[in-house]
Amino acid sequence: MRHWRGDVLVAMLPLIVACGAGAQTPAEAAPTPQPVITVTASASSEVANDRMHAVMRAEADNADAARAASDVNARMARALARAKAAPGVEASTASYASYQISEPNKPMRWRVSQTLALESSDFVALSALVSTLQGTDGLLLSGLNFSVGRAARRAAEDALTQRAIDSWQQRAQLASKAFGARGWRPGRVTIQTNDYGRPQPMLKAQGMVTASGAPVSAEGGTSEVTVTVSGEAILDAAGATR
Repeated sequence: MRHWRGDVLVAMLPLIVACGAGAQTPAEAAPTPQPVITVTASASSEVANDRMHAVMRAEADNADAARAASDVNARMARALARAKAAPGVEASTASYASYQISEPNKPMRWRVSQTLALESSDFVALSALVSTLQGTDGLLLSGLNFSVGRAARRAAEDALTQRAIDSWQQRAQLASKAFGARGWRPGRVTIQTNDYGRPQPMLKAQGMVTASGAPVSAEGGTSEVTVTVSGEAILDAAGATR
């Protein structure tokens, strides 16, 4: 068995102490985190609606489900052909429903309905088509609404994006000064748009067409397009970075 001499043990103690004095804890070695603030800014504008949307439906009631369906199918086929022949109008069929109706003291019957979606940038042409489909093909108008087309929306968003970024930078600069920082730099930043704008009300069918089939009067109005910039402004207390 080996025995350590006392003088050797004493000589090693200073070395151990010296090593311990030079070590740092993880907390002491970690750098001081830079303060980060979240800044949000938006830019908006009213853009004229350049797309008109109409939703119409063919509907029939009959004690015989097959006859009700046949009636609806025939009227929808005529209406769809007429719509597709209209210049500048986009047409497509939508939902189809068939269900029984039971009322007190009345025989049970079937109701069948199918909707037709119409869209155009020519408000006059689409209004005239809606009136024709009502008067000639017996379709019912569920409602109208308006929207900003893709090209107009993209142009508006491109113009608003720079405005929103400028506003965001100004707010970040003001916040930096308010917190006493000497400078700041951007961190993670997101740019978002309201893809569908402000919802436009669906106009009701009542009173939108006369018995003689006069064209519907339609005014497109405007939609609000907004671009929002939100993200981090990293403050620099040591020196300006901008």
